[in-house]
Amino acid sequence: MRLKEDVNPLLLQVFRSVVWVYSFITFLPCLPALACSLFPGCPTLDLVFRHAAERFPHRDCLGTRQVLGEEDESQPNGKVFRKVILGEYVWQSYEEVYQAARHLGSGLAALGQKPHHNIAIFCETRAEWLITAQACFMHNFPLVTLYATLGGPAIAHGLNQTEVTHIVTSRDLLQTRLKDILLEVPTLQHIIVVDGKPSTWEGFPRGIHMHNMATVQELGTKPENLTSPHSQPRPSDIAVIMYTSGSTGVPKGVMISHGNIIAGITGMAERIPNLGENDTYIGYLPLAHVLELSAELVCVSHGCRIGYSSPHTLADQSTKIKKGSQGDASILRPTLMAAVPEIMDRIYKNVMLKVEEMSRVQRTMFTLAYNYKMEQLCLGNSTPLCDGLVFRKVRSLLGGQTRVLLSGGAPLSAATQRFMNICFCCPVGQGYGLTETCGAGTISQMWDYSTGRVGAPLVCSEIALRDWEEGGYLSTDRPHPRGEILIGGPNVSMGYYKDPARNQQDFFVDGNGQRWFCTGDIGEVLPDGCLKIIDRKKDLVKLQAGEYVSLGKVEAALKNCPLVDNICAYANSDQSYVIGFVVPNQKQLLALAEQRRVRGSWEELCSSAEMEAEMLQLITETAIAAKLERFEIPRKIRLSAEPWTPETGLVTDAFKLKRKELKTHYLQDIERLYGGK
Repeated sequence: MRLKEDVNPLLLQVFRSVVWVYSFITFLPCLPALACSLFPGCPTLDLVFRHAAERFPHRDCLGTRQVLGEEDESQPNGKVFRKVILGEYVWQSYEEVYQAARHLGSGLAALGQKPHHNIAIFCETRAEWLITAQACFMHNFPLVTLYATLGGPAIAHGLNQTEVTHIVTSRDLLQTRLKDILLEVPTLQHIIVVDGKPSTWEGFPRGIHMHNMATVQELGTKPENLTSPHSQPRPSDIAVIMYTSGSTGVPKGVMISHGNIIAGITGMAERIPNLGENDTYIGYLPLAHVLELSAELVCVSHGCRIGYSSPHTLADQSTKIKKGSQGDASILRPTLMAAVPEIMDRIYKNVMLKVEEMSRVQRTMFTLAYNYKMEQLCLGNSTPLCDGLVFRKVRSLLGGQTRVLLSGGAPLSAATQRFMNICFCCPVGQGYGLTETCGAGTISQMWDYSTGRVGAPLVCSEIALRDWEEGGYLSTDRPHPRGEILIGGPNVSMGYYKDPARNQQDFFVDGNGQRWFCTGDIGEVLPDGCLKIIDRKKDLVKLQAGEYVSLGKVEAALKNCPLVDNICAYANSDQSYVIGFVVPNQKQLLALAEQRRVRGSWEELCSSAEMEAEMLQLITETAIAAKLERFEIPRKIRLSAEPWTPETGLVTDAFKLKRKELKTHYLQDIERLYGGK
């Protein structure tokens, strides 16, 4: 089956924050001020949520699906998996969520939590997470966020660096992650558990007081606590200290003010058409990630409802959904959804595998409809007949009502973006931003179906390029200027917590008083003012013969190979070629092994020199089709039987590769592939 490539992209409108490029940076003081406020009179996050609660008091706000039970389900291969039996969504209204946050904040204050003193949350994405955040915003408690998949040393580092005395967590994470490091965090005094009855648990250090959230909220309803005065935050006060997922060493705590977040979500909201109280958002990405937190704050500020899910229960085919039962998306039927490319790549490959299994007639019909719709989209035309007859079943995987998909966290491949546009019958807004910029920078317009671009700057941001001579990227390059991307605006964060040296290196303030962040990403400015991410400084390796290889570029191209679920390209500067570590698609590799008559278990197949050679040939064909240079194509590979998940520590919660950890994990293989023993 062959799907057509992009036809000519639509001509985009040029926005106010058009990228301008000179040899370094040119500032235009005559331009109007950047947007930094959602609603008049609401300069802080607590006032934004109060505004929403007053406008939509009885509207559904946060929804959680009922867990009716669990049972074991035997698989064809003999393995047994634990599945959950789920019911309907139960909703809390805006007024109920507002009061829950108000009572929790008062209860935390009664337990000794002070304004301007840090409090941590270490919890899965759920309604209690956002309620805790709103409680902290109301009482001016800076909220320290930590990924639920961080290892013990990283958790202890974040808690000790911020000197927290109170932490909010879940029963499961307390038992599996926190319990073993509590003695390493001497400042910790109170643990608030969002579920269960911690008073019945044993084995915790003395001096640490255990509470559940309901008890703390009840404490907050007492008149003397509820009416006690509390510190009203200012826009410049810290709202969140967000620890990064640690793709390069120890996680860094990014200090984000109320004003920073409001500026960021103002820019994001402007790029989502018709955002309002009729929208439903599905929340399942880590709330400790800036993409998910920003998306949810955008939604609650506009009266949308948020239904919570998880990657394990998202769709009907998800790992914890009982066979024959419906996943969360089928029940919730969201209109808005955010996703990282890793998740969309999986959806794309799974659907295309099913297409390959269709009869010849069905496959031909699908291909014709796919190519026809691509042509019509680029002409600005709709295709209701194709949508209803051909793509309806694919669209139902996400509930059938999705009207906007927002992609962030990493580059999205052109093939996957086209697939989501066509088969899910909704636009994909590809965004670019970092924790240091509150996730805001650019988002493509929803009517732009071109690929490989991340859109024009948001109304809260300005973009400039800085020459990087070592890498050969200059703002004077033709036909398009290139260089390191710098993001400026009120959404640029306050810097890293207790790290003045890195702050001086990565942030600066210009002569007009505007703050800028140096991203380390390499961008190219297109004629219509849109940005294209083409490289990253840290991903660029110089080979022995002097050629520069962009590892990220190689990985993005090779992920389009149907047999590749994930890949990490690697190169040593004292070597003349690239190697790769590959997580193969199990179904495809087993089929290939059967075709080549190679026998063995999954682990044996992944260790087979013959299968490595077969995979390398297919990867090379994909690389040539993607027009990679000869020196960019991996010459040797190693297959991994185990997938890379945040739990393995080899990728972040946003599924970005942890190159240092991957290098350590595959050190013996690196030596073998480069000619060692």
